[in-house]
Amino acid sequence: MSFLQIQERQGSLRVMHIFFKEDEIAYLVGRRGTLAIAKTKGNFFYLETESEEIVLFTQQEDLMVASSWGVGEKVMRGLRCTIYQLRELGAPLIVLPKGHPASPRLKTVVSIGPRTRLSCKIQPGTHPEQDVLCGSEEFHEMEMLAGLGGAEILGIASKECEIIVEKL
Repeated sequence: MSFLQIQERQGSLRVMHIFFKEDEIAYLVGRRGTLAIAKTKGNFFYLETESEEIVLFTQQEDLMVASSWGVGEKVMRGLRCTIYQLRELGAPLIVLPKGHPASPRLKTVVSIGPRTRLSCKIQPGTHPEQDVLCGSEEFHEMEMLAGLGGAEILGIASKECEIIVEKL
């Protein structure tokens, strides 16, 4: 059974624990952006850059975090499809070179690993290091850590963020 635990720390800084199963996806829906979180199931992933192919190995509890700049059912379906393609179909992660003209047109970006930091000050899709992810301003400087049975989210300031957990 999925559930949520929130702790207040130092005023508005919150630590959130979201518990979900490996066949579930958790969404954090803000006012302008949406994040989706799922387990990697210990799979490996191909990371394609302009100059090389990297194999990214993961642990069972590591996270896939997908970010989009929009809200609503259409955005959530897109995030679910992105995670499904990567995790279940083995689609590669594509990293664009900095300054690539397609970067502003990306609808979804993904980070895979035990830790993801969100930033609204980086160019989408151009970071091969898998511990940083572009997101909307409301998620700026938020951090997600893999944990047994779910994820720990540090620094979520907005109390208006809705959490949804459902089958992937």
